[in-house]
Order: sequence, then structure tokens, then C-alpha cells
Amino acid sequence: MGALDAQKVVHQHQGWRLISCMWLHAGVFHVLANMLSLVFIGIPLEQEFGFVRIGFLYLMSGFGGSLLSALFIQYGISVGASGALFGLLGSMLSELISNWTMYVNKLAALLTLLFIIIINLAVGILPHVDNFAHIGGFVSGFLLGFLFLIRPQFKWLTQRNASPGRVTTPVKSKHKTYQYVLWVLSLILLIVGYTLGLVTLFRGVNLNNHCSWCHYLSCVPTSKWNCKSQNIYCLSSQIGNQLNLTCVSNGRNGTYSLSDPSPSRTQQLCAELCS
Repeated sequence: MGALDAQKVVHQHQGWRLISCMWLHAGVFHVLANMLSLVFIGIPLEQEFGFVRIGFLYLMSGFGGSLLSALFIQYGISVGASGALFGLLGSMLSELISNWTMYVNKLAALLTLLFIIIINLAVGILPHVDNFAHIGGFVSGFLLGFLFLIRPQFKWLTQRNASPGRVTTPVKSKHKTYQYVLWVLSLILLIVGYTLGLVTLFRGVNLNNHCSWCHYLSCVPTSKWNCKSQNIYCLSSQIGNQLNLTCVSNGRNGTYSLSDPSPSRTQQLCAELCS
């Protein structure tokens, strides 16, 4: 119905799932938790910066979260607005950095925000939580915040709103130099990141094959739970009619005589190898 399914996105050209999955949830508790977070995070940002900027930031953060999730979780489905919500958290951090000189209790605000972010990301290492969407949304929102949540200098505002005849310190630039630098760097990183992510995804690349430890970012196995349902990833290589697979979770190797294995067949063999 619109859940994020990387196989359908890539092989059935259903790219709209990268956006539609944000509006679906896995139950009443899931949607209530996300909406409660949206009330406490989204409303203050919207009141401060307007619904257009925050709405666009929300959507693009969710898209970034879905994109990273699809690159790592290619066999399974994912739903929820958590990626977009983490984008709002990321934008709050970049807004604080970008407008650093305007804050009074800078260190307290920074430590409080970092504590909230770390706690929320830590929850993502539990089973059945798509922390890749959280991370992708957070990074997207962090960069987008430098673009859309930049504030003008206080002296510039004072000069602009000064009554006629009042002497004020002249300020030519509306923003500080470091704000312009962060704006340009963030724009470049966003364009490059989204472009490379989309190209990599639609080429059918599984990033787990290039990062053997990345699955721990989404689930860390302990004595209380395992991540077997989430970390069935294999490194693969094809030499002629010979397919070589190495299970990431247990290190087992397998060799199969297949000339042109389909992605589903490869994943089936990988699941058997990792079981």
C-alpha cells in the first residue's frame, strides 16, 4: 500500500514509495508516538520559521531517511515518519550552530539537544527499528537546517528596525560569513548525497556488501535479543558461472553454480547461509 520496499522501488519503478512510506505506520502506538513527537518538535519550529520551510524540510528529511534505509534494508518493508522527525531534530542542531551568536545559554542548549538526539538514536539499535531511516533523516535535516533556518544578524535587524534619526552601528551584511559558508557546503553535500544515493539505489547496489559492520547501526545483538531477521547480509562475487557468498553475521562462505542469479535467489541462498 505504499510501504518502503527497496525491491519494488528498484525493479518495479515505484520510486514514490520513498515518500509514501512516511504516511504509514505499524500500528496505533507507532502513529501516536510519532505524532506526539511531531507536536513537541514540529510545532515550535513551525511557529518560528513558518509551515512552508518546515514542511519542505520535513518532507526532504523523510526522503533522505527512506533513501538510506532502502540502500541498506533491501529485503523487507519499512513505514513511519521517524526519518522526517529525526530530520527536524537535526535541523534544530544546525539552527543552533548557524545562529550560535544569538543564543544566551549556548552550552546548555547544545548539551540538552545532543542528549535528546543520542538517546533517540540509541533506541534505534533495538530489533525491528529502522535506524537507517533515523540516521538518513537526521543527516538530511541537519544539512537542510543550514539552508532554511538561518537567521539574520541581530545588529542588522536593529539597524533595519531603528526609528528615524536613531544612530546605530552600521552592518552591511545581513548574515555572518560562517553562515554563508555553511549554506554553500550544505547545499553541495545535499545535492551530491541525494544524487549518489538515488543512482546507487537504482543500480541495485546493496551497501551492506561494501560495509560489513554497518548493520550494527540499526540493530546490535545482545543476550536479550538477536538481529537475525535484520542482518541477513552477504558479500557476493561472481566469477563466470560461480557465485561466491560470505555471510556477514557468521562469516560462513558458500559457492554456488549459477550463471545469472536473480536478486531473490541470491537472498534466499544468503538466508540459508546465515541461518
